[in-house]
Amino acid sequence: MINRPGDGPEDVDAAFAEIIADLEREGIGRDVEQRRADTVQEEPEPPAAPPAPTPATASAWRGHETDFDWAGDDDPGGYEPPEPPPLPRLRPLTIIAIVLLVIGIVLLVLPNIIGLDPRIATPIALISLAGGIGFLLMRVRKTPPDFDGDDGAQV
Repeated sequence: MINRPGDGPEDVDAAFAEIIADLEREGIGRDVEQRRADTVQEEPEPPAAPPAPTPATASAWRGHETDFDWAGDDDPGGYEPPEPPPLPRLRPLTIIAIVLLVIGIVLLVLPNIIGLDPRIATPIALISLAGGIGFLLMRVRKTPPDFDGDDGAQV
């Protein structure tokens, strides 16, 4: 760091005083000074007597005396969610796509364990992965499901 002449604290104080003078010329801070003068002239009110101490309990901050069971074991029989619907059956094209994806991953990761040369297994794996992804993309639904005319919440 290079020390330049005039970089001392006296220049910082002078610069700060100049900034304050500019702000006062513009009228900034006059209302603060007026408020300070008003509050000093008023007589302070005597402090109120402190409230009587009450015994503090562990759950007083929650507004009730019962402890909350975070595990949810004390549920008095409220809402019980319904059973989820069963998973749909896989269609043959979906099964073929999953099998192609698994074959592609195995051929890419473990070609020597299977006994194939990596120069032969890699193109087969890439073709298998591309086919599996293609079959899965063909199965994607193109239209949204029918909601019986319900557009959701109305505001």
